[in-house]
Amino acid sequence: MLIPSIDLLGGRIVQLVQGEKLRLAFDDFDYWIERFSRYPLVQLIDLDAAMGQGENTALVERIAQRLPVQVGGGIRRIADAERVLRAGAKRVIVGSALFTETESAGMVNVDFASSLAHAIGGERVVAGVDCKAGRIAIKGWRAQIALSADQAIPQLDPYVGAFLYTHIDGEGLLQGFPLPVAERLRGLTARQLIVAGGIRSQQEIDTLQSLGVDAVAGMAIYTNLLEA
Repeated sequence: MLIPSIDLLGGRIVQLVQGEKLRLAFDDFDYWIERFSRYPLVQLIDLDAAMGQGENTALVERIAQRLPVQVGGGIRRIADAERVLRAGAKRVIVGSALFTETESAGMVNVDFASSLAHAIGGERVVAGVDCKAGRIAIKGWRAQIALSADQAIPQLDPYVGAFLYTHIDGEGLLQGFPLPVAERLRGLTARQLIVAGGIRSQQEIDTLQSLGVDAVAGMAIYTNLLEA
């Protein structure tokens, strides 16, 4: 399944390369909402909230009323998740709050994962596991912890309905997602597994689907490599 992505930054729809360099920006929200309206699920990320530099709450609420979305970015408390769900989101994507960091390591915040699942239902929680050079990145990808996706996924599995794995090394580069990574992660959980980062073709999406893996695409859609 293809899941189109809408990333919000500074009140616009954007596409970044590896979460840093601005490549594309759009202001025509109605056009993209209409274009994505045939999809059963759309991913909506508030990058400002994820980076701790503001928020796009009004835009998130506007889009959530018109599209079936899973929303991420800056969801660090149970109250944040509840607010987004009240706004119309189907699920919430939680990343940084699921992990704790120390000077030399990191670990899964099992207590928070359990509390969140109890409060809103684990089926409405998507664990965001974003990795750069094999290590989990947090705080809008501005920091990393000494924990891998392979270590984190089994610990989070009892508390979530799905996993979103983003391959930051390929994000926005349109070089393809590393299929061996998808195969390995698929073996770690029976939950829905969604991958993102570098996806560029329908053939790639079809191959991932044959593995039982769903795909998020952004740059390939906005540059018309993928028809959406």
